[in-house]
Amino acid sequence: MPVERTEPRRADELHKYYEVHETIGTGGFAKVKLGRHILTGEKVAIKIMQKKDLGDDLPRVKVEIEAMKNLSHQHICRLYQVIESSTQIFMILEYCPGGELFDYIIAKDRLSEEETRVFFRQIVSAMAYVHSQGYAHRDLKPENLLIDGDHNLKLIDFGLCAKPKGGLGYELMTCCGSPAYAAPELIQGKAYIGSEADVWSMGVLLFALLCGYLPFDDDNCMVLYRKISRGTYDNPPWLSPGSVLLLNQMMQVDPKLRLAVRQLLEHPWVMKDYNTPVEWYSKQPLGHIDEDCITELAVNLKRSRESTTALVKEWRYDHITATYLLLLSMKQRGKPVRLNTEPRVTEDDFSPLHGRLQNKEALHYADDDDAVILGSLDLCSDFIDDCPWVSRHTTQGVRGETERIIDDKKLASPLEKKRCNRSTPERRKVTAQHHQDRRHKERQQASENKENVAQQDKDVEIFALPPPRTPASSKKSTHLKNVLTTPSQNVSIGGKSTPKAAGASDSKEPVKRKAAESKESTNIDILAFSPERRSRSLDFPGSGDSGRKRRAGRVFGSLERGLDKVITMLTPSKRRAQRDGPRKIKAQYNVTLTGQTNPDQVLNQILSILPEKNVDFRQKGYTVKCKTLDDFGKVTMVFELEVCQLHRPEVVGVRRQRLKGDAWVYKHLVEDILSTSCI
Repeated sequence: MPVERTEPRRADELHKYYEVHETIGTGGFAKVKLGRHILTGEKVAIKIMQKKDLGDDLPRVKVEIEAMKNLSHQHICRLYQVIESSTQIFMILEYCPGGELFDYIIAKDRLSEEETRVFFRQIVSAMAYVHSQGYAHRDLKPENLLIDGDHNLKLIDFGLCAKPKGGLGYELMTCCGSPAYAAPELIQGKAYIGSEADVWSMGVLLFALLCGYLPFDDDNCMVLYRKISRGTYDNPPWLSPGSVLLLNQMMQVDPKLRLAVRQLLEHPWVMKDYNTPVEWYSKQPLGHIDEDCITELAVNLKRSRESTTALVKEWRYDHITATYLLLLSMKQRGKPVRLNTEPRVTEDDFSPLHGRLQNKEALHYADDDDAVILGSLDLCSDFIDDCPWVSRHTTQGVRGETERIIDDKKLASPLEKKRCNRSTPERRKVTAQHHQDRRHKERQQASENKENVAQQDKDVEIFALPPPRTPASSKKSTHLKNVLTTPSQNVSIGGKSTPKAAGASDSKEPVKRKAAESKESTNIDILAFSPERRSRSLDFPGSGDSGRKRRAGRVFGSLERGLDKVITMLTPSKRRAQRDGPRKIKAQYNVTLTGQTNPDQVLNQILSILPEKNVDFRQKGYTVKCKTLDDFGKVTMVFELEVCQLHRPEVVGVRRQRLKGDAWVYKHLVEDILSTSCI
């Protein structure tokens, strides 16, 4: 009997299990971000779709998800997890750092026959497996093939695939896919066999690899359809006789005369230099259970291996499935099958007091202000323990401040420390006698504590650095700094202000100044928890009525600001200020080298040529987002050009990325822009 699980299907689950980083791709209705699976540390691609934007394409997404759950092959991009909320769908996919095969073709202009054969064998392997599972892909093109870290191809985008109930021999009627790769019978509106249409698309793809352009291409769709229907194209002189023969056998107008995929497995051109047929069967069969991965997962879940195996075999494509599949991928690549057990810092850790002060169990119930303050200081100390990236010197310094305050408050015993972190029901069990004894001890030692508290204030102020300035909050930071360093300045808290009284007599000035400083001190303590720095403020009962409470608030606020500063210094900023120069990147397939060393000159050249090409654009730093419109004002093409600095060779490059529109039209337009700009 399967083990029941109630795992939440909401967007919060994404951030619970994954780190979400920069956008690596966009489409008509989806955005793809780079992510990292927290438990394994493996990179993943996170495809994010808004349901309201999908509209009629929502069934297509459901078809893609269902197909990818049923397909498991070394040359098909792996689906790890699906997270669905009421408004969004997240697909966690295998990450392929090499990008699209289309960009690789552009970078190489065209591929050699030997390199083409390597890629084509992988395409044949994937398609033979897809057909064996009863599916027809129906949208095979270079944009739907990604290159992984080992330079192998991965087939993606099964949104247009079909699985006829009567088998692949069952005729289909839906006209879909990209026109340039579509078979003649498909664009003519005839009934067609999905596997036969896929072979035609494979022939067009093979031609694009060998030649660097399409066999059938025209700006006018009707002219393009006529070319495809006739099946006539020109073979360039560099093609070998074997290549010409194979292309002719695959791009036959009559589908019954075309080669079948099973014939491609043993075709002489495909077997050349290999002497073996293409291995099409899956090396990652669906349902395979690896004992090493199960053992590691069982240890992490604190379950038996049997119950963990039962969980995995449900194949719900939840976090259990994702963790298992990522462990399996790590093992297949020779990496240790290990899960990260150390706590990791997430964005939630940087909420008020790094997410922990929002916990009701920490601050819901307190008999007095000291319990709140000291319990929170323990939380600060615990947070430092959980941060492996904080240096030992810094950790010891902050811990020393925390322990010194706890010692001075006479809460050094394990019982008292435990009391500060108890949950609400446990706190209520603490007897009134215990609190009376502690307050009595505090009154006896009040005089002794004065010097200690003064020393604490001095020490903590050394640690309390000003909050870091960022472009988004520079004005707020400046205002806060002025408030903290200018006692005579007006301080507005909740609509109340403390202006310096005009016309006051000299004899009363010291008294009023002392009162104003005392009031401002209280306001500054509250400012440390104002909405500008925290999502909510902490209210101390009777704040401002007692010097002891003010000192406690000052210690707490200073320690918090100091901890914020440490984390800010040691944590890389996700969003930097305006860059002084272009991004520095490694050479990639979608980067065109310019041979120039001045990025501003390259950027200006691009900006000057775009209006001449009837391209609308919007510039942000060194990135230019471009779009083209048809005669009716409809957007036909969207792409990005970014001027970058390459590490090796140390020259300026232009990163190009197609966001919307036909790939080959985009290729011609971008090449024209870059060549006209003298790049």
